[in-house]
Amino acid sequence: MKKGIHPPYHDTKIVCVCGNVIETRSTAKDIHVEICSNCHPFFTGKQKLVDTAGRVERFRKKYARSAKSGESSKTS
Repeated sequence: MKKGIHPPYHDTKIVCVCGNVIETRSTAKDIHVEICSNCHPFFTGKQKLVDTAGRVERFRKKYARSAKSGESSKTS
């Protein structure tokens, strides 16, 4: 490796909003993140369905009608 062309590499703390601290090495001194593997919904199993522009609600309304009409025809 050539000397003088690489940035300094030092111990770093990655701090999440939830309070989790991860110690690693990086060229950045301290890193602050909004979400980490401790609080991310994918890793915690608490995933939520994000409704953008009411699409989920429209889907539920559309198929709630067809499900109700389908049930009444089965009972007759």
